[in-house]
Amino acid sequence: MIQYLIVCPLVFLAGLVDSIAGGGGLVSLPAYILAGVPAHMALGTNKLGSAMGTTISTARYIKNGYLEGKIMASMAACSVAAALAGSTIGSRLSLLASEAVIKNMMIVVLPIVAFYVVKNKNMGDNEKTNTLPIRKVYLITIAAAFIIGMYDGFYGPGTGTFLILILTGVARMNLRTASGITKVINLSSNVAALVTFIISGNVIYPLGLAAGVFCIAGHYIGSGMVVNNGQKVVRPIILVVLLILFIKIISGQ
Repeated sequence: MIQYLIVCPLVFLAGLVDSIAGGGGLVSLPAYILAGVPAHMALGTNKLGSAMGTTISTARYIKNGYLEGKIMASMAACSVAAALAGSTIGSRLSLLASEAVIKNMMIVVLPIVAFYVVKNKNMGDNEKTNTLPIRKVYLITIAAAFIIGMYDGFYGPGTGTFLILILTGVARMNLRTASGITKVINLSSNVAALVTFIISGNVIYPLGLAAGVFCIAGHYIGSGMVVNNGQKVVRPIILVVLLILFIKIISGQ
C-alpha cells in the first residue's frame, strides 16, 4: 500500500507534466524506484502506466486538430515506424544494462532537462514559421523519432521534452505541430518498449494499472491545458519536482 501511496500521486503529476511539456518520466520513474521497485521492473511498470496516459493525450491532440493535413499524417506515420524500431532496440539494450547504470542515468538527465526548462521560459510557446524544405523536416523528424525512440526504450524520462526541443528548434515546427508529432512518437515508443518488457516479465501489473488510471487523469487534464494555452502553469511545477527528485536521488534516500 505504501508503494501505491508514493507512486500514484506522483504518476498523476507526471501525466499532467508530460501531456503539456514532456518529461513526465522524470517524475514517474524515480517514483517507482523511491517506492522500492527494482530498476528493470520500474522501467517496465512505468511504461504500462505511461502508455495508458499517453494514449489519452494523443487522442485529444488529434481530436483538436494538431495533426491536420496529409503531410502531417504522412510524417506522423513515418515517425511511428521509426519510433517503434528505435524503442525496440533501446528496450532490449536496457535489459542488458545493470541496475546501477539505470539509476545513475537520472543524475545526468535531471539537470539537463531542468536547464532546458529554465532557459526556455515559454516552454516552446513561441509560434515559429517553418522555413525549411519539407524533405528536411521529414528527415529531421524521422531521425529524431528513431534516436529519441531508442532513448525512450532504454530509459525514457525527458523523451517528450527532448522531442519538442528538436522539432521546434531544429525542424522549426511551431509548438502546435511539434506537440502533435511528439505525442504520436511518444505513444509508439512507449508501446514498443512495453511489449519488450512484458515479454521479459518486467511489469508489475496491479501497480502499473493503478498508476495508469492516475496517469490517464493527469494526461486528460494536462492536454486540456495545452489546448487552452496553459503551458506556463506547469513550468514552476516541473522545476520544483525536478529539484526535489534530484536531491532525493543524490542523497540516496
